[in-house]
Amino acid sequence: MKKFLTFSVFSVIILAICCGSVPVPVQAASEISSKSACLMSYETREVLFEKNSHTKVPVASMVKMMTILLTVEDVENGELSLDEMVSTSENASGMGGSQVFIDPYVEYSVEDLLKSVIVASANDASVALAEHISGSEANFVKRMNRRASELGMTDTNYVNCTGLPAAEGYSSAYDSAIILSELASHDIYHNYSTIWMQDLVHPSGRVTGLTNTNRLIRYYSGCDGGKTGSTNEAGCCLAATAKRDDMRLVSVVVGAKDSQTRFNECSQLFNYGFANFENVLLVDASKSVGQASVSKGKTSAVELYPSQNYYALVKKNEESPFAVEFELSSIVKAPVSEGENVGKITISKNGVVTKEIAVVTREAVEKLSYLDTLKKIGEKW
Repeated sequence: MKKFLTFSVFSVIILAICCGSVPVPVQAASEISSKSACLMSYETREVLFEKNSHTKVPVASMVKMMTILLTVEDVENGELSLDEMVSTSENASGMGGSQVFIDPYVEYSVEDLLKSVIVASANDASVALAEHISGSEANFVKRMNRRASELGMTDTNYVNCTGLPAAEGYSSAYDSAIILSELASHDIYHNYSTIWMQDLVHPSGRVTGLTNTNRLIRYYSGCDGGKTGSTNEAGCCLAATAKRDDMRLVSVVVGAKDSQTRFNECSQLFNYGFANFENVLLVDASKSVGQASVSKGKTSAVELYPSQNYYALVKKNEESPFAVEFELSSIVKAPVSEGENVGKITISKNGVVTKEIAVVTREAVEKLSYLDTLKKIGEKW
């Protein structure tokens, strides 16, 4: 089982070996040499740092994050299974660039192809999945763009499922952070995103070694996913995600001058975020926020709970700008159903409402029957 190093002088040295120089926390856009960048909170989707984050640019193989997302979602929805076999085409096996050299007219499992895309950024495996899922890459690309629209990725237009250079294909650092945030919410993705090295055994018995293109999963404490990209048009790109304690961050750089720079600058952004911000659990769904009396119920009172957690991102060592207000029913009438809405929690930041959360019951309370009422009267006597 892989163990992450704690952030120390030793880990900085290891990262320096990987990335070319010791990273320091970023303070200004001028310190990021990449053409665009974005640091985002996974939980809140707040942008903590940006440089030209909405500029529409080629992002190379980071396009594959959408290919991965659609595949993972289909698996989770039951539309696809990991052990399902995919018949490969000559078109897919003939993809250039980064590849795992799949054979044409044979069968690979969805799992092997998905793993090849996540770990080794394989163009051939990406196209094989696209053709299997949607019948053709062109049809799959239509799905990619629909999903991007649903996620609010307004700076993105996909023209293929690989990120190979093509006219009219673009995205942005911000949109790349959005899609990696979505991808990081899926456990299936993390089953493969942390693999450093593994072999792909082809149906013929031939073996291709897979090595993760994202070095930070090995050399940055807490990094457990991401996607690289590199073409002449896009430069060197990286979207990565890392989690420490209760906070996950997504760091993106696009258009770095070389591979070392993209790893360095993504690390700088992480360092800045982890050093200066923290997640605070303002609303805890596991804890009761009060009780309501139950009128004419078999139980006299019922516990009230928030319907969900709410984390707030705050700057360390600064007073929180958030306020939490409760509006709870003091009495409810039986029968009470489980999950019944009995109030709300309003969260404000600097006086502006940012979220309303329902308060609900977590147990049902039956209404007193006529006999129950007589019994209670008798007990009082």
